[in-house]
Amino acid sequence: MAAPLTADQLNDFAESLLKPSALTEAVVLAVCLGLAWLVVRLLRGRVARPGSIWFGDGVIDGALFPMLALVFAFGASRLLLALVPAAVFKVALPVLISLAVIRLTVRVLRYAFPASQVMRVVEHSLSWVAWVAVVLWITGVLPLVLEELDQIHWKLGDSQVSVRNLIEGGLSAVVVLVIALWISAAIESRLLKGAIANVSVRKMASNFVRALLLFIGLLFALSAAGIDLTALGVLGGAIGVGIGFGLQKLASNYVSGFVILAERSLRIGDMVKVDGFEGCITDINTRATVIRALNGRESIVPNEMLITQRVENLSLADTNIAVSTNVQVAYGTDMDALIPKLEATVAAVPRVLKSPGPAVALQGFGANGLDLTISFWIEDPSKGDGKVRSDVNLAILRALEAEGVEIPYPQQVVRQLAPEK
Repeated sequence: MAAPLTADQLNDFAESLLKPSALTEAVVLAVCLGLAWLVVRLLRGRVARPGSIWFGDGVIDGALFPMLALVFAFGASRLLLALVPAAVFKVALPVLISLAVIRLTVRVLRYAFPASQVMRVVEHSLSWVAWVAVVLWITGVLPLVLEELDQIHWKLGDSQVSVRNLIEGGLSAVVVLVIALWISAAIESRLLKGAIANVSVRKMASNFVRALLLFIGLLFALSAAGIDLTALGVLGGAIGVGIGFGLQKLASNYVSGFVILAERSLRIGDMVKVDGFEGCITDINTRATVIRALNGRESIVPNEMLITQRVENLSLADTNIAVSTNVQVAYGTDMDALIPKLEATVAAVPRVLKSPGPAVALQGFGANGLDLTISFWIEDPSKGDGKVRSDVNLAILRALEAEGVEIPYPQQVVRQLAPEK
């Protein structure tokens, strides 16, 4: 096992960085970095790919650049080892390894959890751990630290666990979970790419794939940490009891989410009304469904509510919905001539469907005039019906004015009785 560097060894190492051979290494390292940049630039193309795990927002801030630089630098160091002593590469290789691990971890976590604040803390923590490990590695203190941590141990059941095992197991768990998240995110993006009609089924498949990969990754992580997986049988029974008593609502929401996605009774993009809240479904998660109203407000509805309560789906079988408005005209109006003109006027309004076309019905005989109901159909309820209803009313008003049809004012007849003699 390597021993930590002494003061003399540190001085010798510092002096080796000032030798002419170090300049050769620096030039070769710069060539490796430039070659890595060129390869990434050619693979990415001229168009930037914001949010990409491999390419990042630019060229050098993705995971691919430090990985390629590490591969090129490692190959160059092997070739130069027979010619010049390693000095610059002794520092550059650990730095590139740490940078590649940090970039890959951060990019995957940001891609999988874009709005999570907890993941930001995890990113910073992993970055500090990686850079501290690089410093300990370069100085030769890392083996000594690991040996000391291995001496701190205790017995857990039939197994003996040390602090070193926990740290290595934790790092292995992070690596395995990051890889699982990476694969699941890639599969999810492939499944949801270009999804329109069957977006709900693809969303269900992506959620199932992510849950399955995370479960498999968790099993590998526990095994890497030295935990006996046979003990999970008892743990699984305890979790089942907990779900049966304390987590039944949560479990019900998760099961309801998969039922909704499987039955396709509710789909992303449907206009629904549940519990007095009306809007468009923007996302169906495993626990809750997000409904966005036309005024921008969003409601997070537990999936169990969508299964156990009545839900009005305005676009389950057909996205067309009927809208109506009322108007009153004076008695004595020629209805046989007016009704076709009103239907043609409403049919000319944008967003009003020609088939089925508008219909005008004599709803009743009011105190002041004839009550008419004008019904028409629209195919885009997600845009709201307020604007199209206003356009229809304005068109009706103009048509009545053009035809000279009176919209009667409220009238009241007052009878004055003669005074008694």
